[in-house]
Amino acid sequence: MKHRLRRRNHRHEPADINITAFMNLMVILVPFLLITAVFSRITILELNLPAAGNSSEHQEQQFELEIIVRESSVEIGDRNGGLIKRVAATEQGHNLNEISELLQQIKARFPEKLNATLLLEENISYDTLVQVMDSIRVARVVQAGSVQLAELFPEIAIGDAPASNVRVASNKGQ
Repeated sequence: MKHRLRRRNHRHEPADINITAFMNLMVILVPFLLITAVFSRITILELNLPAAGNSSEHQEQQFELEIIVRESSVEIGDRNGGLIKRVAATEQGHNLNEISELLQQIKARFPEKLNATLLLEENISYDTLVQVMDSIRVARVVQAGSVQLAELFPEIAIGDAPASNVRVASNKGQ
C-alpha cells in the first residue's frame, strides 16, 4: 500500500519548465527583427476644400492659382482671370519640370501667395496626384552648386476638376 501512495505522490509533484530553448530563440530573434525592421516616415499634409466663389463685387479681384490635372494636360491659371498655360502630357506622363518652372515664375510675380487649388479629373492616379502636389509645394533650385528646396505654394486645396471644354469629334459618317 505504501508503494501505491508513493506513486500517487510522485505524480502530483510540480514539474519544472525548461525555457532555455525559448530564451535562446528570443535572444537571437529580437536583435534580428530590430536590425531588419523598416523604419517608415509618415508625412501628413493638411489639405483644404476649395473656397466658394465670392459674389461681392466690391472686393478687389485677387490672383487665385488654380491647377487642373487632366489625363491629357495640366492647366495652370487664375480662377478669376482664366487660363495662363496648358502643359500637354507626354507618353511618359505629365511634364513636371515645365509645370515647376511656370509655378516658379508665378511665385516670383506673387511672392506673398501661399495657397493654390488643385482640381483633378476622376481617372487621375494617386501617384500623379502626389507628384503634382510636390511640384506645387516646393521647387528644386540649384544654388552655389547644391540643390535647394524653395517653397512655392504649400497650402493646397483639393477638389474635382470641371468638365473639359475640349470636344472630341465623333465619327458619325463611318
